[in-house]
Amino acid sequence: MLVEAEIWSIARIGQDNAVLIRPVGTQLAVPIYIDQSQTQSILIGLGNVPLPRPLTHDLLISTLKNLGVKIERVEITNLTDGTYFAQLVLERDGENFIIDSRPSDSIALAVRTKCPIFIAEEVVEEAANEISEITGETVGQPAQKESQKRETEILKSEGISERDLLEAELKKAIEQENYEQAAMLRDRIKELDREKS
Repeated sequence: MLVEAEIWSIARIGQDNAVLIRPVGTQLAVPIYIDQSQTQSILIGLGNVPLPRPLTHDLLISTLKNLGVKIERVEITNLTDGTYFAQLVLERDGENFIIDSRPSDSIALAVRTKCPIFIAEEVVEEAANEISEITGETVGQPAQKESQKRETEILKSEGISERDLLEAELKKAIEQENYEQAAMLRDRIKELDREKS
């Protein structure tokens, strides 16, 4: 059986990056290890950062849209010998069809299309950890700060400024009516502007 999930964070665990998938309403997270390019693509999608040229995931979404295909949802379905498996549930003209996918690619598409993510209960039972036990360095606010720091470094390497990233996050916070977060982002943008002047 599948349960709805969300991206809790992208964290550094040991020497590796992992996207932490949290079943909604729980304090559990399933760490799915991802490489640097996958990390970059997911972070760019999470930040709604406009790029001068589309990445592979942006290209796929554009192609599907032009073909009249919608990504309905992402399903993380299985874990075998340490390898996660996922699929995209697509819809066209009222008909659903399924495409096998790596979880990292599915997640990179989900953050761009805002489609729901589901994970199999069996995967949660086998691989989930209590959020508080994942590591001392990556839990709660420190995890978010570390993720934001890494996100900024990755985006700078792509020629995207921290200010551009903050502007995109500010817009998203306002759209979600998260005014406390928006105020913090606005203050950081002002601070950056003062540093430059």
